[in-house]
Amino acid sequence: MGKQLVWHERFNIGVDIIDREHKKLFSILNRMLRAAEDEEKNIWTYQEGIKYFKEHAMKHFTEEESYMASINYIGFETHRRLHDNFRRKTLRALEKELKQTNYSEEAVSHFLSVCAGWLIGHTLIEDRAITGQGVSKWKDLLPEEEQAAMRQTIIQLLYDLFQLDAKVISDCYGGEKFGKGIYYRLVYGTKQKEEWEIFLVFEEKLIVNTIGSMLPTVSETVNVMMVNAARYTARQFVERIRECFPSVDLYEMKEENLLTYDQFQRAFAGQHPQFSLLFDTGEGYFAYSVIAPHLIDSGLGTAIKDENAMTEVRKYLNDNKETEKKKLLVVDDSEVMCQALKELFQKEYEVSLAKSGLSAIASITLDRPDLVLLDYEMPVCDGSQILAMIRSEKDFADIPVIFLTGRVDKESIQKVLSLKPEGYLIKSLPPAEIKKEINKYFEQKAAKKKE
Repeated sequence: MGKQLVWHERFNIGVDIIDREHKKLFSILNRMLRAAEDEEKNIWTYQEGIKYFKEHAMKHFTEEESYMASINYIGFETHRRLHDNFRRKTLRALEKELKQTNYSEEAVSHFLSVCAGWLIGHTLIEDRAITGQGVSKWKDLLPEEEQAAMRQTIIQLLYDLFQLDAKVISDCYGGEKFGKGIYYRLVYGTKQKEEWEIFLVFEEKLIVNTIGSMLPTVSETVNVMMVNAARYTARQFVERIRECFPSVDLYEMKEENLLTYDQFQRAFAGQHPQFSLLFDTGEGYFAYSVIAPHLIDSGLGTAIKDENAMTEVRKYLNDNKETEKKKLLVVDDSEVMCQALKELFQKEYEVSLAKSGLSAIASITLDRPDLVLLDYEMPVCDGSQILAMIRSEKDFADIPVIFLTGRVDKESIQKVLSLKPEGYLIKSLPPAEIKKEINKYFEQKAAKKKE
């Protein structure tokens, strides 16, 4: 795991009894993260850490709920429901998984990542809303059973349509901007004269890399043909979701809009979605949000109950397990070189591409790579400047970089080596030789880790 949770001042909501317990919970999780790195760790260490975390979480929930009741907080019932869902469902499922796997490394990692993610998100969104520092958007969220069913359905649809292995980034997408996006709105009516408002947000590169790759006109940017194709693909996407949930009564499409980001923000602001999910598809981000107040009184999907909870959780994790491939970021201004390297490595590695220093930093920020393959000769900002940018950021400083260079003269090689990269490769090498060297780098790194 290798990292610690960092407490930020923005986590404080200004209520001592709540802020104190938040810090305590962060501290407990950090101790468990350190324990997970200890080679002499044992099951007892985890059992005591989890017990301690639970005790403080339950104490915190009780104190926070008492405070909300004392100030007549309007969102009290919804907030308590979020607490109940975490303590009665999430924690119980995680504990059961730990016991059944005899506290395996994967189960411990799952426990810590879920608890850390929940704590951070809940603190920044729901807890800040208690004192008026933020607004809870989730008063109308459907139960977790329906949320889980929708997540699984969309992940499967993204795979069926585009062969993409998507991962959930957020269960509460609040309309934040990610990259350059296409914002599409559909309004459906029902036979009961109710309305569904559905927002689908595509990162532009997702459309280029999926729909664009199937069209006769090749383009590196979104064009009219791609957008029109995306519109009708989006309609089919919504229709497929309707088929998966027969109780969803979409009768006819009443309106559709392509929105600018500002228009999307205005349309989304103040709304209380029933579903609002953000996914990383590996080719770009995708968000799916549903605003349909009438859904609150009806159920969707297959309910997860006590008797089938662990089976369903395991099935979900197995079906959507994150890739264990090492992540390579290729930085090169040549589209030909980028695509050639992607084709060379994509079977064994998760490959991302960047054509400039700024896009490289953006890519590293969104998805930290295990290795950067960096072109040395680039216009505007060359490889040495990009490496300096990476090294200047504390969080990125230890990311290994191997230079790609077309120069073989002694002076050029010395310039490359003076920057102290992990190594360098000559572009003119046969592709098999380049791949062999990258494989060798990771093998040697793994061997050192075992020593």
